[in-house]
Amino acid sequence: MLHQMLVSVKKPFIKMVPVPEPQCIVGNGKVLDVASYCRDFSVTKPFIVTDSVLRGLGLLDGMLEALQQADMPFTVFDEVQPDPDYATVRAGVECYRQSGCDGIIAFGGGSPIDCAKAIAASVKTKKDVGKLPGLLKVHRPIMPLIAIPTTSGTGSEGTVAAVVSDIESKAKRAITDPFLVPKAAVLDSQIMLGLPPQITAETGIDALTHAIESYLSQYANTKTETLSLNAIKAIFEYLPRAYQNGQDSEAREKMAVASFEAGLAFTRTYIGYVHAIAHQLGAFYHVPHGRANAMVLPHVLKFIAQRDNQRLTTLAHTLGYKNSQALIQDVEQLLDLLNIPKHIVELKAEDIPALAKQAIKEAFGEYPVPEEMNVHQCQQLLAALLVKGAQ
Repeated sequence: MLHQMLVSVKKPFIKMVPVPEPQCIVGNGKVLDVASYCRDFSVTKPFIVTDSVLRGLGLLDGMLEALQQADMPFTVFDEVQPDPDYATVRAGVECYRQSGCDGIIAFGGGSPIDCAKAIAASVKTKKDVGKLPGLLKVHRPIMPLIAIPTTSGTGSEGTVAAVVSDIESKAKRAITDPFLVPKAAVLDSQIMLGLPPQITAETGIDALTHAIESYLSQYANTKTETLSLNAIKAIFEYLPRAYQNGQDSEAREKMAVASFEAGLAFTRTYIGYVHAIAHQLGAFYHVPHGRANAMVLPHVLKFIAQRDNQRLTTLAHTLGYKNSQALIQDVEQLLDLLNIPKHIVELKAEDIPALAKQAIKEAFGEYPVPEEMNVHQCQQLLAALLVKGAQ
């Protein structure tokens, strides 16, 4: 009850906080016009945040060549790892300060985009990244940031948050502030065509989780519900196509737009228990975020359905299902089609109490979930994810 009271008290204040939306640029080859986007935001020397894998694959080559042809100098910081930690952000901050750059291009999945936001926040506030997690701690505009996602999942190109790992405490920390929203999001399906099927699947379900949790949120409104529904419908239709044929440009573009719309939705409505639990699995075992969400999602939906939640029932009916059980069954069928594992190999039974405690702590009073879960119930949910025989 206290959880719901805290969420209800925050609701009117959350509604009052203005959240900007990035300029959305969609189309094949749009990444090659990056110099003009920089000029639009008075950026003369961009600082490019990415990872070494993407750079090694040559995915940045076209963009870098376009900047060179436009006589626009740049600096590349490609040290981002999955689930970037404080040390990576600090290295990026130091590199930015020495570069003489006046804007940032984030190129990659959620990790480079989140890392770029955290770097920008630390540079502008002159605060160590370890002091920035929490709500509204940036307090000022960051330098112009252009986000170019290479996956369709995190939605970070349109959100107010940057998630950074705290290695010492085995936890993920979110820096949340409207000033972190990028100026522009460039959705270019051309740079997504070579994405491997597994990453396509896992990031796609991450976007689906954002859309579903946003719709079920107590903070949802007419606009976010529309964005969530658009994203859910598109993901059910186009994710299987993108997974089965990575060169399907239409499916890639539709998924990129769905991810962006889901991001716009949940940046206003927050997330729920799927993410709260998935964050712990990432912090403890480095389970990729999308995969963790995918394995947890049906279990949380069943928990909500067992309580006859009206928002879940409404979502199911709006999508054309007879009841919430039919919707959950379709989610499970989609996960099977995408070859998402049902159990977490890394999960240890002795860790479950700590995982559950941290997940409920993360959500408590912060996430406007449709039904409240306690630590014992979370432990039961996690136990269902153990590999058989590991209990």
